[in-house]
Amino acid sequence: MKTDVLIVGGGLAGLACAIGLCDRDFRVTVLERSEKLGGRAGSCTDAQTGDVVDLGPHVLLTQYPNLLELLELLGTRDHVVWDEDKVMTVVEQGCAVPIRRSLLPAPFHLLPSLLRVPTISTRDLLSNHHTSWFVMRADEEDLRYLDSVDALTFLRGMKATERFIDWFWATVSMAIMNVPLDQCSAGALLRFYRILLAHPDLHLGFADVALAELFAPQAVRAIEAAGGAVRTRTAVEKILESNGAVTGALLADGSRIDADTCVCAVEPDSLARLLPESLLRAGSRFVDLDRFRPSPYISTYLWFDRKITDERNWARTGSPDNLTCDFYDLSNIRRGWQERPSLIAGNIIYSHRAAHLDDDDIVAATVREIAQFAPAAAAATVRHARVHRIPMAIPCPLPGLEAKRPPAATPVAGLYLAGDWVDTGLPASMESAVRSGWLAAERVLAAAGRERPLAREVKKTRGFLSLTSWGASAEARRHAHDGAPMA
Repeated sequence: MKTDVLIVGGGLAGLACAIGLCDRDFRVTVLERSEKLGGRAGSCTDAQTGDVVDLGPHVLLTQYPNLLELLELLGTRDHVVWDEDKVMTVVEQGCAVPIRRSLLPAPFHLLPSLLRVPTISTRDLLSNHHTSWFVMRADEEDLRYLDSVDALTFLRGMKATERFIDWFWATVSMAIMNVPLDQCSAGALLRFYRILLAHPDLHLGFADVALAELFAPQAVRAIEAAGGAVRTRTAVEKILESNGAVTGALLADGSRIDADTCVCAVEPDSLARLLPESLLRAGSRFVDLDRFRPSPYISTYLWFDRKITDERNWARTGSPDNLTCDFYDLSNIRRGWQERPSLIAGNIIYSHRAAHLDDDDIVAATVREIAQFAPAAAAATVRHARVHRIPMAIPCPLPGLEAKRPPAATPVAGLYLAGDWVDTGLPASMESAVRSGWLAAERVLAAAGRERPLAREVKKTRGFLSLTSWGASAEARRHAHDGAPMA
């Protein structure tokens, strides 16, 4: 069998790449080793209830132009429910604080809500101004200097109080970066913080259907309508190359697909298994693949016998004593489910600390934590529960790894990379996955002499922040020099 472009991996990155190419006169073949498409944004049907649930609940942001453009192309953007009332509800010690946008310009739009947090003082809040001022002036080069520094060291160096670090930064690091502060690249964390500061119109969004239903079936129809093919339960054994150029792929069943162009849209450890040994030698771009370590998580789904809360979602502060990071009541999100009892999903991020717990222990602990926000949970009955143990949410953004994220193009002719972990200028996320797929498609088009822009940049800075990008390179270099890099 021969195809023009072979895409290995049927997650968001692979499908986005295929959508970018399938109507450009390319015969595209997508191969996915599992039974279902979607990858880490996949969904499954619960046998007992018949409900379709995700591997783990996800949020979308209004500052996700690539993902939202993909949904627009697929006709599913209207299936995103936006929380326009607030950014997030944060829970600490049973106290729930809604973080709302104000009419103040960026970067002050969240300040009124933060001033009302009862467990942080004005001094704690003001201690963050050094970090905010730095980020307001920083550019991408400045953030890359800070890749070698762990976020906790950086924040302490910027004189943030331990209380504010615990309440705000530890929460953001776990919820967004999926690692504790001392395991997170300062540059990676501050890149997200810049987005948060810069956009007073930022909203959280939730799929009102199962996550994979936002893109997977629609993408298959579009690819097949353009003459392409999508094959599930098709594992690739090795990428084939000759004289520095891709020639195709050997499948696990012993068959072969010939292709002059191959996009590997898989995780780092899978890529290492797929590449020929000749490409993994010392000195090659691929020698650092084993440095990308997965951040595992555990996702729980609890079907209650009654309505527990009217909230769509809430987050708990990033304390080591907290097991679950964020919760979502799907009965308040899914279309047509408003009259149903609560179905609450939660994420235990960076779940090493829960690895010793069995499913019953996790369910019991999750109910207790839900009750700290929604007391009705304590008297309710859990009619059914699922516990998903997912080996990787994203690759851990460890200090030093931002510089190791590879670009879409490789030294091998015809071989390109996609995935949330490649160099997209964004934290690993669904947005990064889609942007990476389109960056890979751009490289394929350019190699064929048909250059066309597909990937979108993050929305430009707004408000006061747009006037302060003076550069902070000297300060970034100082922190990178003084900080404690981690292996």
